[in-house]
Order: sequence, then structure tokens, then C-alpha cells
Amino acid sequence: MPDSPAGPPTPPIPLTELLAREELGLRRIAGPEHADLLWVHTSEMADPYPYLLGGELLLTAGVQLADADTYVARLAQAGASALGFGVAPVHDTVPRALVEACERHGLPLIEVPPETRFTAIARAVWRLMAEARHRELRRVTRAQQALATAAARPDPVPAVLRQLAVQLDARAELLTADGGVLHAAGGHAAPDVRTALARLARVVSPAAPSSSSRKPSPSSATDTRGGTHLFAYALGGGQGLVLTLATPRRDSGDHTVAGIAVVLLSLLTAPHQGADAAGRSAALVRLLLGAAPQDVAPLLGDGDGDDWTVVHARRADGTPPGSLNAGALGAALGSALSDVDRETVRVLLPGHQGAVAPQPGWTLGVSGPSTAAALPDADTQASRALGHAEATRTPLGIHRPGAGGLADLVPADRAEAHARALLAPLTEPLAETLRCWLSLHGSWDRTAVALKVHRNTVRQRIARCAALLDVDLDDMDVRTELWFALRRG
Repeated sequence: MPDSPAGPPTPPIPLTELLAREELGLRRIAGPEHADLLWVHTSEMADPYPYLLGGELLLTAGVQLADADTYVARLAQAGASALGFGVAPVHDTVPRALVEACERHGLPLIEVPPETRFTAIARAVWRLMAEARHRELRRVTRAQQALATAAARPDPVPAVLRQLAVQLDARAELLTADGGVLHAAGGHAAPDVRTALARLARVVSPAAPSSSSRKPSPSSATDTRGGTHLFAYALGGGQGLVLTLATPRRDSGDHTVAGIAVVLLSLLTAPHQGADAAGRSAALVRLLLGAAPQDVAPLLGDGDGDDWTVVHARRADGTPPGSLNAGALGAALGSALSDVDRETVRVLLPGHQGAVAPQPGWTLGVSGPSTAAALPDADTQASRALGHAEATRTPLGIHRPGAGGLADLVPADRAEAHARALLAPLTEPLAETLRCWLSLHGSWDRTAVALKVHRNTVRQRIARCAALLDVDLDDMDVRTELWFALRRG
């Protein structure tokens, strides 16, 4: 059978809804009553199997119908949802062999009367899909409003779970990584369902810490027990919490509603709640009263405050992130310390966070490890890494310190003194443009993207650098020396 497609951006249409359109005059004459339609396809090929995606209502007049059993078997194997057979102009009636084959293979067979065109059937299906999509959007919007209202209650986490259980007619539980229930709402779950949900929780958030050689866990997982659909979603925020759902049915839009709840619960359970908020307030007060960053850093995270990473991020589609998206990104990265400035989100990761993973919908730039006193330098590193990631169209850019190699043969003080003398004629914008241009191998367009300026501005700045330094930037020796100076200066 072909690989299952991702599916159209509309809910499937029940076959019964199409049969109920009296103006079409369609009649089911074989096969099961219920089926879901994802597409409409017309074909007069003797074997349309290679061109089917699955879920189709296949329409045919039987021009090349020879072996009915083989034909229907191939349609069922391809995952077609139903077969619509036009009784004109090739056949006066639906062949008996085709009716028997559809019964045998469990494929609904629809008789299409002569006066009904195949295009009219396709138009009716698309109209039903549009109506279903509109209903789904209204349902998701209502659920989003209800969940947001619940999140504003004094007991937000239980309130969100209760509202999610109502919206999805589900059993909703918030579990720890080892399967312990923190909060629950909705009806009771059978013992085998509870066991399966605990297993899914371990899949998306294993109790044992991840090792560097181990593949990262998926953010969600699904299963079924009898007629019950099971779901597990890992929450962001580094707390190892998992949202699980057990529903008697799986409707379109359920995953979207659950995703909204995951974001809200991730924010509500992130480390910045409760005592952590008091620690951040204390750190802010001490900074305003003149304390050094390294003295207040321990109030902001785990450990002694000597190990920090800065992340800069922008939405991949270029839309402004907003404070809610910034908080959700911070929670996904495991930190409550986030800020948004126009189109850029900055996240401060305290303690030993390990490798930063790409985040769907975001482009990230990550600094190297930093002390609290050196955070401004780390902020610059993250900004440059983000610009490089955007210029090279990669979801994650990581600052790579120039440690080791020939650079270590020159004492740091002498290297810095040489760099200051060599780059003295350049202003900071010119030096940064030259550094970015060299890091991107002299690409005008990528440098313009990274610096968010016009490519002609890049050309003018680079020409100005060459003039002020009195060098030929096409000379590889010159480029190498300048790159060394920009990295060590």
C-alpha cells in the first residue's frame, strides 16, 4: 500500500453526507455504509493503483473494466475509500461482478445515475469539505477561548485540564515522567488504558536523563486500546511533565485543541512559577541597587550561576513573536528567563542545559558557555549565530569559539594588541560588517540577510573597509589576517 499522505487541510467527509445530497441521486449498492472521503479522483485506467494516495472516492465509467475482482482488490490495496460507477455511457447497469467484488473486498460501491456528472460530485465533495473546515475552525476557536479563560483562574492547571476534558470528551491527566498523576479530569480510565498511558508518558519524557548517545524523545505519541484513542504530549519547561488523553473518538481539530492546552500547561508549569518568581524579583532589585551580575546570577537558576547560555530567536515565517510565543519558546528550551524585542526573542539558559535543539517554526542562534560577567559577549555571540543561521537558511546556528589550532600559538595579549592596531580605522558597524562578510565567504546576499541591510549597503561598507585599511580584500592572505584579528580583537 502507498505511504499514507499527510492529508488535506480539511476534515474527512463521511460518505453518508455525500449520499444525502438528493440532487446528485447517488445510491450505495454494495460494501459498508460508512467511509471517510479525503479526495475525489476520476480515472478510466485499467489499474489506477499507482496514482492513488488513499482515501479517494474514485469515479469511473468502467471503460477498461475487465477483471472486476482484480480491479477492486487493487483499489482496496491502494486505500481508496469508495468507488463511484457511472452507468452511462459504457454500461447500462452496474456489472454484477463488480457488485460482488466490492462486497467481497469491503469497498463501498456507489451507483452514479446518467444525469449526474462526475464534476458535480467533485464540486459537492469540495463544498462539504469547506463546510466541515468552517465547523472545525469555529470549534477550535471556541475551545481556545475556553482554555484561555480557564488558564486565568486562580487554579489554572486543574482548570485547563477540566476544560480540555470537556472540549474533547476525554480523560485528561498531567503525569510525571515516571507515571505519577499530578492532576486529572474527565471520566475514569480502565486499568489497561492507564497502563498504556503511563507507557506513552515514558516514551515522550523518559525518567532517566538523556545521554549524548541517545536519540531525543518524541514530543508526542499515540496508541489505541479497544475503541479508546490514547495520546501523550511532553510539556516544555524542563519539568518532565506529560499531558495524556484518552478519548472514545478521534475528531478533526482534536490535535489542535490539545496543542493549545500543551502550550498553556507548559507556561503554567514552567520553572518561573511560585518561588522562582520571587528569586527573579530579588535579582532585579539587587541589580537596580548596584549588585554585580555574577552576585545575583545564582538567584536566577540552578547551580552557582557560573554557567550560562544565551539564545536569540526569530520566527521562521518573519512574523513578530509576541510575549506569549516568547514565553512558550523559553518554556520549550527549559528557561523562564525570556524577553522579546520587536522581532527577536532572547532566552537566558541557566545551569548545565546541554545541547539546544531546533524548535519548529523558529530560527535560533546559540552562544557559547559564559559566566554571568561575560553575558554581554554571549549576547553578541548569539546575535551573530542567529544572523548566520538566517543567512544560510538553517534552523540552528551555534557559536563556535576559535579554540585550538594555529591561533593558540600567539599569546592572547599580543594577538589582541595586534587586532586593535590593525582594526583601529574601522568603526564598530564597519568591523561587524567585515566580520560577517568574511564568515559567509564574501557572499553579498547572505551578509545582507544576516545584517538585515540592503546588499548595496554591504558593498559600500566593505569597499569602505578596504579603503580605510588600504588592503586588497580579494587577497586570501589579507582575508586570513583580518579574520584572525576580528576573532581575537
